[in-house]
Amino acid sequence: MSAVVVSAETEFVLGAARSEALARLIDGLDARGLAWLAGYFAARADIGAPAALAAPTVAPTLLIVSGSQTGNARRVAVALAADAERQGYAVRHVHAGDLKLKDLAKERLAYFVISTQGDGDPPEEARGFIDGLLGARAPRLPELRFAVLALGDSSYPRFCAIGRAVDARLAELGAERVLDLGEADVDIERVAAPWRDAALLLAKTYLTPAPVSNVTTLKPRVAAVTRDAPRAIELIENQRITTRSALKDVRHLVFDLDGSGIHYQPGDSLGVWPINPVAHVDALLAASRADGAAVVEHGGAAHSLRDWLTREREITRLAKPVVAALAERSAHVAEWLAAPNLPERLRGTQLAELLAQFDVRIDAAWLVEHLLPLAPRLYSISSSALAVGSEVHLTVAVDPRGAASRYLADSVAGSPVRAYVEANPRFHLPGDDSDLIMIGPGTGVAPFRAFVQERAERGARGRNWLFFGEQHFASQFLYQAEWLDALKRGHLARLDVAFSRDQAERVYVQHRLSERAHDVYAWLEGGASIYVCGDATRMAPDVDRALRAAIELARGRGDADDYVAALVEDGRYRRDVY
Repeated sequence: MSAVVVSAETEFVLGAARSEALARLIDGLDARGLAWLAGYFAARADIGAPAALAAPTVAPTLLIVSGSQTGNARRVAVALAADAERQGYAVRHVHAGDLKLKDLAKERLAYFVISTQGDGDPPEEARGFIDGLLGARAPRLPELRFAVLALGDSSYPRFCAIGRAVDARLAELGAERVLDLGEADVDIERVAAPWRDAALLLAKTYLTPAPVSNVTTLKPRVAAVTRDAPRAIELIENQRITTRSALKDVRHLVFDLDGSGIHYQPGDSLGVWPINPVAHVDALLAASRADGAAVVEHGGAAHSLRDWLTREREITRLAKPVVAALAERSAHVAEWLAAPNLPERLRGTQLAELLAQFDVRIDAAWLVEHLLPLAPRLYSISSSALAVGSEVHLTVAVDPRGAASRYLADSVAGSPVRAYVEANPRFHLPGDDSDLIMIGPGTGVAPFRAFVQERAERGARGRNWLFFGEQHFASQFLYQAEWLDALKRGHLARLDVAFSRDQAERVYVQHRLSERAHDVYAWLEGGASIYVCGDATRMAPDVDRALRAAIELARGRGDADDYVAALVEDGRYRRDVY
């Protein structure tokens, strides 16, 4: 134990007894502890700290990085950040797309919450970060300690592939892993909750909590109305905008936001909490042979099975964990689960159909315990508040086998719908002087209707160019009159359309992009941004290939990948794909 010297001056000020108590208090403290006490006592006296101790050692900041597609990873990261702040840690939460690799090298402790989109794709907001991290120019990170929580869907072969890649690459770059990789399936909280607890416990090893008054309050970009605290808004218009002969039923929906506290920007999504259709509930009850009137207690709540299935449980989306639990009761289901095309099987099958196919009987308690909680659906907002006031518009393709789209399609004017806004800052508009290329086939055109409205209201000087595609001109040209009027008024500089089924050969938006390759490149060279919204499986990759081919045509082979990477890094190539 170190010797503590108490001077005569100290005894004069404090007295002998308090001087002895002070000596016992500070005995064995290191420089950081002594500095903290100096600042504390200075604050209590309402005077400045002594000059020699005015700059005590600052506790390192906990960096939390989220890479999210639908908002799940972001919500987990925000919850982790809030818990860390409550424990007194200085916290900085950033989206992966806003994190520079060179800055990561300066960090000491970083937690990553990264989702995998589909079968192994990065979330859009993290594409640039992931490419840089996995690239040859990534910096060494010998001072960094890290942990990764990966989110994914186990029905895909490359489950949590992006999180696994981030975890492995950080270690390759010399960073120290302080917590094993967490891999959360669609039942996210089963893994995420204990991982957060372990991460916070480990933080004590590497960080010193600051006095609560010195911690910068984290202000995550969430509205007062949130996913967990939605607001009922009134449906005031439900209009089909495809003809009755069209194969697709697409609805234009208008909701009244007056007094709701809901605010949005073009590019954001509206989260809708659905009510499962009665027909789907009845089918599941019949197939399971469970008693819909049976009261089931679970998680501190008690409802009839019918109420659980109507408002609390996913019954239109079949998840691998649910099938895995069912496979324990049926060898036939186990064989079905082992099929190589499982993702397609899961997307094309509902639980009621699986139970009926293999004649599996389950009771009410099993259904409530094993089915996933009902989740909201996100729809791109297709209006600008500057143009429509206290309304929000959606453009929704109705899936007869779905939950939310069918729920919305069946709703009549005056119906309340529980909703909230999921902010999407990585898909917001560029500056008013920037030219904008928008590619949105089908309902992917929704945010671009909002973009054109917003820029018209703001008097933006940048030009707008829209690529739109569907199957048939006569029956599926969504918002045709509006686009023609926008052309007439100069709110659209160009409009290119592709209707795939109106001629012998199939023509899609990527073909129109290729045909306009020279002009597209000229716009990009002039500073234009390019935005893509819609199908992630086929459309988005095809458009990306067409874009790179257009750049190669103009610049020569070998330059396209670097050019596109620069567009992504500069925020001039943005995608909202699903």
